[in-house]
Formats: sequence, structure tokens, C-alpha cells
Amino acid sequence: MNNSLHWLGGLLLLHTSNLLAAENPAAILEKLKLPAGFNITLFADDVPNARSLTLGEQGIIYVGTRQAGKVYALKDNNNDGKSDQRYVLASGLNMPNGVAYKDGALYVAETNRIIRYANIANHLNNPPQPTIIYDQLPSDTHHGWKYLRFGPDNKLYTAVGAPCNICEPTKDIYTSLVRLNADGSGFEILARGIRNTVGFDWSPTSKQLFFTENGRDYLGDDLPPDELNLWTEKGQHFGYPYCHAGTIADPEFGQTQSCTKFVAPAWKFKAHIAPLGARFYTGAQFPEQYSNQLFIAQHGSWNRTEPQGYQVVSLSFKEGKPVSETPFIQGWLTQQGEVLGRPTDILQLPDGSLLISDDTLGAIYKVSYNPK
Repeated sequence: MNNSLHWLGGLLLLHTSNLLAAENPAAILEKLKLPAGFNITLFADDVPNARSLTLGEQGIIYVGTRQAGKVYALKDNNNDGKSDQRYVLASGLNMPNGVAYKDGALYVAETNRIIRYANIANHLNNPPQPTIIYDQLPSDTHHGWKYLRFGPDNKLYTAVGAPCNICEPTKDIYTSLVRLNADGSGFEILARGIRNTVGFDWSPTSKQLFFTENGRDYLGDDLPPDELNLWTEKGQHFGYPYCHAGTIADPEFGQTQSCTKFVAPAWKFKAHIAPLGARFYTGAQFPEQYSNQLFIAQHGSWNRTEPQGYQVVSLSFKEGKPVSETPFIQGWLTQQGEVLGRPTDILQLPDGSLLISDDTLGAIYKVSYNPK
């Protein structure tokens, strides 16, 4: 397969000539490998650039995008595990990657603002004009797409990435984890030194926030490791751009700061695997070994000599800390190095099954456990 890389408005676009993957997502299913007893099906295959997922009332799935500029709603009307209706709720938005749902309203994180669609479930065919909740976020497109979640404290959480591969932030808001009230008030910066996070979740046992982080590029194939970080208190600094993965001083900016002053990662992934969506499993459908464990979508490398990632893994936790990483779904990357898809976000449904978005195929997979 021939891959080409292009920068457009700060976005890295990976193009593939694999027409089988592009035209027929169903054909990919037989190539995906899961543990015994698990089954993967297509929930939807008509959601171009499907990225972040959130669940609303009436079982409606809301989907954010990045390059497509659209927000979708999906409904499974007959409960057969497949989307029967797709609604385009918005078009022409500025990288509306992040979506969150609360009290009947859909919240969408664009590059420079957060907007809200009230009573959205009753207006899927004719969505209302959104209310602007907060519009003081930077407009940089480089790492400008944002993840969005409501935390246990009912506040909105998102993050502002670095407007570059590697640079010292020129504004306090860059490289930060932030939160605010649902009405847009109470904006506060919680932590800094975070290059780019596009996925986080709260531990069901400790209630602490874990977030994925994509490390810098151009230090070679195997440096620096991508990260899973643990945020515990305001004011923490996670190292970027001075220190990577807790111990690696940056060759450009690491001479003025010691790595010991920064928060080290809770877990180190391989370099360039691009960990994105993260979800602790709290359902009852999967075997007990997955209870309270963390599923992570590894979007896959774009600038490595031999690609890696392109899978979903599970992180096992013990006493509140990750202790091991195990592949859960593989096959989007073939042994020949062909990229068939890129898992992006993970959502748990009420029945304990998982949805996994694929922004390259415009597909959403459903993973269930049904041992025979």
C-alpha cells in the first residue's frame, strides 16, 4: 500500500490507496482479531471521519469529527446492534472533535469554542441554533482538535494542545488541561505541560482522572514513549516541552529544566502509537478480568519507519495503578504494514458492549461478549 502524508491547515492527513478498506468496511471485520468469546460487528459504516463518541438519552449515539466538520447522531431503532438512522446535526464547524451529553443537551468542542444544542433528542431532523458556552479557546489548528467529557463533578473537561510539534508555550492556555461549568462559567486551568491529549476517563475505583498523551515527533522511531498520565491536583506540570516520558530531556528545550520537577507518566506506551480514546470498563457483559480495566484506542503511527499501533489495548490496573498492557483488538495493521483502519474513540453502552470509532473508514464497530 502506498501512503502519502500531507499537511493542510495544521492537520496531518494520511491518505491510503487501500480501496478495499475505503469502500467496504465490512470486509475489514474478518481481519480483526479479538480474544475468544468476543464478537465485532459494524454498528455504522456511513459516518465519515467518525471521531469522539458520546451517549445520550433514548440510546442515541452522538459522533464528532475533525476533518469533516460535521456532528452526527445515530439511532438503533430495532435494537439489532446496527444504526438504522443517521442524522447530520451540524456542518461547517471548526474541527468539532469533542462531544459530550448532559441533561438533554449536546455539547460540542470546536477548535476555539464550546457550543451547546439544547433538547437535541427531540430535534434531530431540525437541530436548534447552538448556544455558545465558551469562546476564548485558541484558534490554532495544530493540535487544535479537542476532546470533551463531563467529569464526576458535573464540570466540562477539555484540553488545549501545543500549537506545534515542539515549542515553549507563548500563552498559559497552551498545553493545558482545563475545566469549566456547564454554562461556561468558572473556567480554570488544572495542569500544564501536556503536548496533546485526545482522550481521558475517570477511574471507577479511585475517581481520579487518567489521560492519554501523544509525544513529540522527530526524535527517531522509538522516542519518546507516548503516555498515560494521572492528574491529581491543580498546578501539576507533565513536562512538555522540557521533558518527555518522565526521564527524557528534550534536545531543544531540556537543558534548562530537570525532569525531576515534572509529573512522570503513569504508563509508557511505545513511541508514536498515538493513544487517543480511553474508557474504563464498568459493564457486566465482559469477563471479570476486564472489570475496571482501561481500554485505549491506539490510532497508529504516521511517521515511523515501520508503523505500529493501530489497535485497541487493555491496561490492567492493580491498586489504582496500571501494571500491564495487552492487545485487545488487532488487525487494522497487516503484517505487510498496510493500514486498514485507525481506531479513535471508545464508548461503553448500557448493555456492557463497546463502540469503537474509526476515523479513516468512517465506521463504528460494536464489540460484544457471547461465549458459545
